[in-house]
Amino acid sequence: MNKIQTTITAATIATALSLPLAGAAFADVTPALSDSQPMMLAATDSDLENSAEHTANEAGEAMSDTWITTKVKSALLAGDSTPGMKIEVETNDGVVSLSGTVASEAQREMAIDKAKGIEGVKDVSADGLKAVD
Repeated sequence: MNKIQTTITAATIATALSLPLAGAAFADVTPALSDSQPMMLAATDSDLENSAEHTANEAGEAMSDTWITTKVKSALLAGDSTPGMKIEVETNDGVVSLSGTVASEAQREMAIDKAKGIEGVKDVSADGLKAVD
């Protein structure tokens, strides 16, 4: 117990002694722009708008794919008819890929149907989902 207390005390002292140095490490070393120096931007307003739209679309698609994957996985786990823990789910641009092993062809078809029933799913690829029987 005493050894732990000594270690904690040493760490606290070392942290306290290094704090004044932290300010110097994070100081802004770039020269300040004076009011008399004009600032030039290389991009036009329309370039910036297009870039922002493109980034927002990419984020929306990625979030949408993540949402779809989560919903498909939840649907597979919710019912007793499919072994959700044994089925891998990936989504890319709304196309869901199922892989893994199920006990029967009926379970495979049920998993495909559940995935197709999720909002936002454009298509389902189950080439990697194999039935044991």
